Amino acid sequence: MSQSLDRALTLVSQLATGPKTLDELSGVIGVHKSTTLRLLRTLESHRFVQRDGVHHYRLGTALFDLANLALEERDVRRAAEPALRELNSRLGHTVHLASYEDGEVIYIDKYESRHQMRMYSRIGRRAPLHCTAVAKVLLADLSASALQKVLAGMEFPKLTENTILGPAAYLAELDRVRANGYAVDNSEHEDFIHCIAAPIRGARGEVLAAVSMSVPKVLLDYDGLLSHLPDLLATAEAASAECGFVPR
Repeated sequence: MSQSLDRALTLVSQLATGPKTLDELSGVIGVHKSTTLRLLRTLESHRFVQRDGVHHYRLGTALFDLANLALEERDVRRAAEPALRELNSRLGHTVHLASYEDGEVIYIDKYESRHQMRMYSRIGRRAPLHCTAVAKVLLADLSASALQKVLAGMEFPKLTENTILGPAAYLAELDRVRANGYAVDNSEHEDFIHCIAAPIRGARGEVLAAVSMSVPKVLLDYDGLLSHLPDLLATAEAASAECGFVPR
């Protein structure tokens, strides 16, 4: 390894814990202050380090720019694939991945059921906002103002006897989703299918997508579906880890 590169990276790592003086940084890498100063000036020219007053140095803006770019480059579909594929393979039920964009929830990936009865969903199809578990998970993460904007344009058509029919009931449902950490579609979209969904989070804790498992009622009753909730939550956790999420 390049000695200069090693020393420069060590300086950056030290500054991650807070501003440091030239003397402190020189002590960390064990060289004369003039050598440390040359390294710091090079890092400063690339915005990895910036001077904080006369005597201190701190991390520069380039590191934050790079971190944001790296996060944006993470493909949630690709990152989540191993965990979702494993859940589908192990339990055999339909697994969906959905994301939210501009007021719409879209299925961005699907793993087909290995049972004879299958769902008619497909990648690219929109999920109804008021009656699907994935939509509940994604909308529950919106800010209050963004959620109100979505609600203003939402309709609540009655699709089954269990469909939520108005904004007040829907907001109460989203409160339950936030409290529980998962959502259910108790035959609200289609009366012969029910579903559970959980959030996949990114490095900042934001919800990037929702993973769901959908099962025909003839294969599994509601209690049976909920018995697989630990499996779904573990899948969401594994996918979140691949997306950079670290629980605090």
